[in-house]
Amino acid sequence: MGDIHDFIKKVEVLKLEFLGFIVLAVLIFLYVMLKKPGKNSKQISTVELKSMLGDKNKQFIDVRTPGEFKQNHIKQFKNMPLQSLQQSAHTLSKEKEVIVICQSGMRSANACKLLEKKGFTSLTNVKGGMNSWSH
Repeated sequence: MGDIHDFIKKVEVLKLEFLGFIVLAVLIFLYVMLKKPGKNSKQISTVELKSMLGDKNKQFIDVRTPGEFKQNHIKQFKNMPLQSLQQSAHTLSKEKEVIVICQSGMRSANACKLLEKKGFTSLTNVKGGMNSWSH
């Protein structure tokens, strides 16, 4: 009888380990999906960004907080905090590409998704954000 009880305990442990593995896999998948910009968005590096900064046919927005923006920002970027972008998106032209930056690339990816839902079709997220920027 002891062998059967030991076997049942091992099966229960394996079930829990497998369930834990599945939960971890789902969490990793969700994290990756949240980090990706929307389907109409592309990603560029800060090195690629430097060559675009003089382009008047592009709109540059920084979605960090006003405090973060005040501490350090790129001159061509306009501060449009993510938390108010829903209300201020109408000030942007849907006819021009929108280049979006934040501190790390996470909020700007979310901003790209938000703008995509509002009908913007040419969106670019700056990978690594201001953390990757060097003058």
